[in-house]
Amino acid sequence: MVPVAPIPTSTGIEEPTRKRIIGAIMAQDATTAPQLSKLLGLTSAAVRRHLEALQADGLITPRPVRRSGSAGRGRPATQFRITDAGRAEFQQAYGELAAQAIAQLIEATGPAGLDALAKVHFGPIQDAFEAARAHGAGDPLGALAVALDKAGYAAAVTSLDAGDQLCQHHCPVADVARLYPELCQVETQLIASLLQSHVQRLATIAHGDGVCTTSIPSLQGRTK
Repeated sequence: MVPVAPIPTSTGIEEPTRKRIIGAIMAQDATTAPQLSKLLGLTSAAVRRHLEALQADGLITPRPVRRSGSAGRGRPATQFRITDAGRAEFQQAYGELAAQAIAQLIEATGPAGLDALAKVHFGPIQDAFEAARAHGAGDPLGALAVALDKAGYAAAVTSLDAGDQLCQHHCPVADVARLYPELCQVETQLIASLLQSHVQRLATIAHGDGVCTTSIPSLQGRTK
C-alpha cells in the first residue's frame, strides 16, 4: 500500500503534527515550546512555527509564567493552554448536528432519554473498569483513569496530601453536557460508585472550566 502523505491545513501545518501538539498541550504532557520540542522530537524552530499557527487559529492561548529562583530574572516562560476550539480540533465525539439531535431527543423523552444516553455513553467505561479490576488491576482509581482515557477523556490522576484528583482534560460530550448538566452529575455518581468513595466535583469543562476535576479522598485498601 502506498503511504498517504499528511495533508497540510490552510496554515501549512501537517495534520498529524498539529494533533500531536494539541494533544500534548491538552493532556499537559508538555506546555512550553522547549518541552514540546523534546517530547515530539522536533526542532525549536519547527515547534515555534506550529505554535504560532495554532495560536493564530485560536486553538491554543499563551500564558506567561515567571520562573522561580535565579531563573526568574529573565523573560517569563510561556506556557500554552488549549482552547475550546482546540478541544474540538483534537477530538470531538459529537458534531454540532449530533448534539442538536441528542438535545431534541432528551427534550422529547424527558429524564428517560437522558438516562438512556448516560447508559449508552458511560456503560463501556464501567465495563472497561470492571474488566480491569477482574484481571487484577490493584489500583481502582488508576483503572478508572485508564478507562476514561481510552474513552477520549484524556484522564490522569494527581496525588495530593489529602487524597487524589482525577483530571479529565477533554470531554467528548461537552456540547450536550452544557445543555444538560445532569450528565455531569451522572458521571460524578458513576465515579463515586466505581471507587466506592465519596467524591467531589470541583470543575467541569461543560461549565467553562479548563479541566474536569474530581476530588477523591485517600482510598483505603485500594487493592481489595
